[in-house]
Amino acid sequence: MLRNLAEITELDVLLFAESGAVSKRVQELFINPIIISGIKSLFVIHEHLFQDIYSWAEKARVVEINKGGKQFFPTSRFNTAFNYIDNLFFEYKKIKETDKERIANQLAEILDNINYLHPFREGNGRTQREFIRLLALEKGWLLHLNPPDNANVYER
Repeated sequence: MLRNLAEITELDVLLFAESGAVSKRVQELFINPIIISGIKSLFVIHEHLFQDIYSWAEKARVVEINKGGKQFFPTSRFNTAFNYIDNLFFEYKKIKETDKERIANQLAEILDNINYLHPFREGNGRTQREFIRLLALEKGWLLHLNPPDNANVYER
């Protein structure tokens, strides 16, 4: 159970509260999208989405985590990963808005690297999807990344 601002101790209740709060914050980003300026924007998005639930929103994890036995990026190497993802972002910014294939490929590359990085204790997927959606929006593209079957998507 993750420490939370409401001091909720039941997992189902926390998941319900988190879902409602984050859905509201996602809607705010649809109405007032932020401009992505690099990896730091990922942390801004995380804080925005989870500010009502976790005091540690926007803070990078300090523990090693895994999912399904697959280890995420080690915290000791975060700065290297941040620089790498920023380089991917700067390459993305150079792509013309009309080059849909290059945009899609670069967004996929960025998403793959951010997913492996998994910088937060909770909320990585939702934060990543907003980050990528906002990047696509900056090029004039609408992107829907809320798959109904997350387990299947994760495995692929």
